[in-house]
Amino acid sequence: MPDAISPLIRTDIPHSARIWNYWMGGKDHFEVDRLAGDAGAEVDPEITTMAVQSRQFLVRSVRHLASEVGIRQFLDIGTGLPTMQNTHEVAQSVSGDAKIVYVDNDPMVLAHARALLTNTTPEGVTTYVECDYHEPEQIIADARNVLNFNQPIGVMFMGVLGHAKTYDDLRRIISTVMDAVPSGSYLTMWDGTTDSQAYVTLCENYAKTGGVPYVPRPQDEIRAVFDGLEMIEPGFVSITQWWAHEDDRELADAQPISAYGAVAKKP
Repeated sequence: MPDAISPLIRTDIPHSARIWNYWMGGKDHFEVDRLAGDAGAEVDPEITTMAVQSRQFLVRSVRHLASEVGIRQFLDIGTGLPTMQNTHEVAQSVSGDAKIVYVDNDPMVLAHARALLTNTTPEGVTTYVECDYHEPEQIIADARNVLNFNQPIGVMFMGVLGHAKTYDDLRRIISTVMDAVPSGSYLTMWDGTTDSQAYVTLCENYAKTGGVPYVPRPQDEIRAVFDGLEMIEPGFVSITQWWAHEDDRELADAQPISAYGAVAKKP
């Protein structure tokens, strides 16, 4: 944990980003988060698998876009706490000149971003924007200071849109960002689904703690955010079953979990 804790950071209320960090095996959490995380894992033991596999999905998708498609710009919205194999580390390991803009509005995330989200190569660019994803127009305006919106961009919403106020708002956020990026850009997105009652109960219990509610949605609602885009293989699947290359199979758990997503190209 940082030596100095921002007065804006609540240590008496569990926070989803810190709990997620705890489930992933990170170090950036408080006792209240560990208690909430343990309680959640008792209700839904699969949640730690979801946390770990979500990062494997990020690694596989970013690596594919950087190495096979040639994407050199990434806009990672709702970054969460830096852990391991972050977007810039994966992208810049493939292409040293990759540019990554992280977006979050949580004070603890931003404190860590300042310290940890730094270039891994001299020619790359790694920066962050302080903004709420409910304000996509502002995100785009700020990202234009770093990214070239005349060239393809990899847009990422990785397990964060359950915090959207409504489903219509979720669709608005994604469509606003994807309308702003050029043809040849990609949307990478996953989220938890209502397939698992244990996961639904976990989210309901979390809302009772005072944390910002997280709303799981049916698979068809998440799939619909890719309407008008061209999904790459294997399409819309559980994140444990998404891989672009046979070599990635060894990284993936063949059993599906209640977290679904895809990678799709803007025509």
